[in-house]
Amino acid sequence: MSDDHLPQCSRSCMRDNKSCEKSECPMFIDYEQDSNCSLVAIYQNGPMTLDEVSKRLKISLVRVSQIEKEAMKKLSKRIKL
Repeated sequence: MSDDHLPQCSRSCMRDNKSCEKSECPMFIDYEQDSNCSLVAIYQNGPMTLDEVSKRLKISLVRVSQIEKEAMKKLSKRIKL
């Protein structure tokens, strides 16, 4: 799989096998196994379970499920427009 669609910072972190230090980035997650980048996490792991997401974001599985339900409701409303 090509990483051409990833931003330069994500590609360089993956290439150099180092964690991102740009905590102000909206894609930053405090999870060094995925270079502290949610985009790297998605690229390297593909679809993840809600449990895997909760561990990366350090929030409960229940909260991730709530966020998912809210997001799906919003998407459903936009599709109907």
